[in-house]
Amino acid sequence: MSELLKPEDLSPDALKERQWGMLQELLQELPKNPFWTKRFAEQGASIEDISSWDDFHRLQPVTKQELVDDQNANPPYGTNLTYPRNNYTRLHQTSGTTGRPLRFVDTPQSWAWIKRCWAQIFRIAGLRPDDRLCFPFSFGPFIGFWAGFEGALQFNNLCIAAGGMSSEVRLQVIQEHEVTFICCTPTYALRLIEVAKAEGIDLPNSQVRAVLVAGEPGGSIPAIRERIEAGFGARVFDHWGMTDIGCLGIESVEDPRSLLILESECIAEIVDPATFEPVQPGERGELLITNVGRWGCPVIRYRTGDIVQAGTTPNKCGRHLLRLEGGILGRADDMITIRGNNVFPSSVEAVLREFGEVAEYRITVTEKQAMHHMVIEIEPLAELCGSSMVLTDTPQIQDLLKRLNRTVRDRLNFHAELVPVSPNSLPRFEMKGRRFRRG
Repeated sequence: MSELLKPEDLSPDALKERQWGMLQELLQELPKNPFWTKRFAEQGASIEDISSWDDFHRLQPVTKQELVDDQNANPPYGTNLTYPRNNYTRLHQTSGTTGRPLRFVDTPQSWAWIKRCWAQIFRIAGLRPDDRLCFPFSFGPFIGFWAGFEGALQFNNLCIAAGGMSSEVRLQVIQEHEVTFICCTPTYALRLIEVAKAEGIDLPNSQVRAVLVAGEPGGSIPAIRERIEAGFGARVFDHWGMTDIGCLGIESVEDPRSLLILESECIAEIVDPATFEPVQPGERGELLITNVGRWGCPVIRYRTGDIVQAGTTPNKCGRHLLRLEGGILGRADDMITIRGNNVFPSSVEAVLREFGEVAEYRITVTEKQAMHHMVIEIEPLAELCGSSMVLTDTPQIQDLLKRLNRTVRDRLNFHAELVPVSPNSLPRFEMKGRRFRRG
C-alpha cells in the first residue's frame, strides 16, 4: 500500500489485497477462539483450510441470535473471545431493539481498530481542523458515540461530551461553545429542534454546519433528513454501524443520501437472504459483514439484517468503496406483510415525516381477522388542537388525518388505522426511537 494513500482511498485491487491480508491475520488468531473453532468444525471446515475467496464464501453466515444463544449458555460474554478475559478493557452492548441485548467486549487492539475506522469516517465526512464537536447523549453502553468521541480526539478537535444534561442545557452548550459538528441519533436531532423552537432558540443561524446521525434509520430518509437540515441549517451525514460489527459506514461529502462502506476494514457482501447467493449489481439484498480488524471478538459473514442496494455508477468522491444507494433501505426482521404488501417501518416513517404537523407518532401492528393490521398513533403539533378535548372535532386534525390516510394508501398500497392522540402524550427518545411495536 502506498504510504501516501489513506486506507479509504485505495484502488479496487489494493482494497482486495488489504482485505485478504487482514483476513489471514484474523484467521491466524481464531484457533484461540472457542466459538469460531467449534463453528468451523460443525461446518466440516477448519480455519487452516480457508486459502481462497471461494473457501471463504462457502462458510455459513452467522446470526445475532446464535451469538445471543452462545452468551445465554456461557454467561456473561459467551465463547466468542479470542483471548483471556483479562485482556479485554471495553464493554458495550446492543440496544435490544430486535431482542435480548448482546454484549461485546474489546481488547485495546480491537478498540484501536474501531478508532481507526472512525478516523476514516471523519475524513470522508469532511471534518475540518477548526470543527468543534458535541456528542449530546448519555454515555451508557451504546458503542456508537463512545467510539466517535474517541475517534474525533485523534484529530485534536475540541470534543464536548454532553451527557447528563437536559436538552435545554445541551442547546446552551452548542450555542456557547459555537459547536459546528454534532453527533447524535436522528430521533434526538429532531428532539433538539423541537426544544429549540419551544425555547425560542434560532438553531438554523447557529454555528452548526454538520449533523452526523447514527443508531437508526433517518439520515437517508428524505423527509427526516430535510427536517433535520432545515431545523439546524446544516448538512446531515448518515452513519452506519452496529455494536456487533463496529462502525463501518458513512455518507461522503460528495454523495448525499448514500453510504460508503469501509471495505478497507471489512468484507462486505450483498446476498439473497434466502439462498445467501450474491445478488446482481443494483439489486436489493441483505448485507453480510466480516470485520477483519476486530480480532478480540470477531464476526465472520455476519447477517446484519439490513436490506441494501449497491450503487452501479462510480462514486462522485473518487473512492472505490462499496456505495449503498439510499443508505439502509429496511430490515429483514422488521418487514411485515399487509394486504400482500411488504412493508418496512422506515417506509412508513418516511411518509409520516413529510407532514410537518406531525410532532410524534407510534406504530402498532396487531392481528385482525388472521391478517396484519397497522395502527398509527399521530401526535399533532399543539397549535392544531386548540382547546378541544376531542381531537377529531377540529377541522385541522380532520384535514391532517385525511391527507395522511390518502398518502399512506397511495404510497404504500394499504390502509392504516390513524388515531390522533393529545400533544406531548407520546414518549420522546434520546437514543434510538422505539416507535414500532407488535401488539
